[in-house]
Amino acid sequence: MDAWSLRLHGVGNASAVELGSAMASIEHQGKPWLTIDCGAEGLSAFEAQYGHPPGAVFITHVHMDHVAGLERLFVSTYFDPERQGRTRLYVPAPVVPLLQRRVGDYPNVLAEGGANFWDAFQLVPVSDAFWHDGLRLEVFPVRHHWPDTAFGLRLRGSVVWSGDTRPIPEMLARHADAGELIAHDCALHGNPSHTGLDDLEREYGEALRKRMLLYHYAGHADATAMVARGYRVARPGESWPLAAPRATMPALP
Repeated sequence: MDAWSLRLHGVGNASAVELGSAMASIEHQGKPWLTIDCGAEGLSAFEAQYGHPPGAVFITHVHMDHVAGLERLFVSTYFDPERQGRTRLYVPAPVVPLLQRRVGDYPNVLAEGGANFWDAFQLVPVSDAFWHDGLRLEVFPVRHHWPDTAFGLRLRGSVVWSGDTRPIPEMLARHADAGELIAHDCALHGNPSHTGLDDLEREYGEALRKRMLLYHYAGHADATAMVARGYRVARPGESWPLAAPRATMPALP
């Protein structure tokens, strides 16, 4: 069995608490292989699904609906001798100082002192690409608030995760050219930080839109309206099948 899938732990925007914070895991053989983001509601859904905290997380950006679960993940990881220092956090290099200010700068992460926030994790800053469990993943900037503060992720031939973004046709032309499922930020109506259906239809061709799975919307009514317009819309807890990735182990010298 070599099945790959995308599990949606949460699919809503920052206000859609009933949908959970946008967060997903790439699964391999039914187990979480790499998790994307760590919001509070999303982390609860992850732990309910698998019975343990994530072992490897890619952070797209540092808005709290995407990183608020890291404090709880610190606690569950730091006090577990088998996990302490082994939980990988892959973070785009420009995001590292932002993440430090968000979650790592508290004076004493433990009341009695003696610990740094990052002691619980293996922090791995990444640039255009990184290796995880023998496979290469690509990282690319997206259009969300300030430049170089938010990033998307690609596992070639399998899945592209846009992260929070406005339309990014130039990025998807390069990073979604191998038939991947494209999980894309989209609500019924767009705004200066997020994509709406009109934006989607203006910026992307039909062939690309047919590969999209929409998430980060405002509520159940939005989802119903988007489905009525012919789109696939992610629901919390769903698992979507993925093609096996084309990325391979690096060649031995």
